[in-house]
Amino acid sequence: MRLLASLEENARRLKQHTLVVYFAARDRRTPLLVRSLALFLAAYALSPIDLIPDFIPVLGHLDDLVLLPLGLALVVKLTPSQVLESARVQAEHAATRPISYSAAVSIIVVWLIAIGGFLIWALSAGGLIWPWPTSCDRLPQC
Repeated sequence: MRLLASLEENARRLKQHTLVVYFAARDRRTPLLVRSLALFLAAYALSPIDLIPDFIPVLGHLDDLVLLPLGLALVVKLTPSQVLESARVQAEHAATRPISYSAAVSIIVVWLIAIGGFLIWALSAGGLIWPWPTSCDRLPQC
């Protein structure tokens, strides 16, 4: 149980650092090199192309577990302290912002409609529901 709590705490801190880097990169007082590094980190984190492919056991995920935290730490180290403090305040405010349940419900409804539409399409294409009449059904010579 202790390991799970430790992992949850580390994930929460990584999310907080990511938010801080995001807000720091958007600040105009941040040097261009640091902004570029933050953009590169975000692109690398979201990119399907890795330095070491993920299908290689252990090493595939090790680059994500090492490079991303080191890159975040480098961005934090190179960012001016007043920008970093401002970014931390913005990140804390964003993390404590209330959750929009109406937005969550809207997204769920859109997904349910899309899944329902797909199921209706898939089942009707197979003739399982709504067997659409073909031209041979209407013509006596078929």
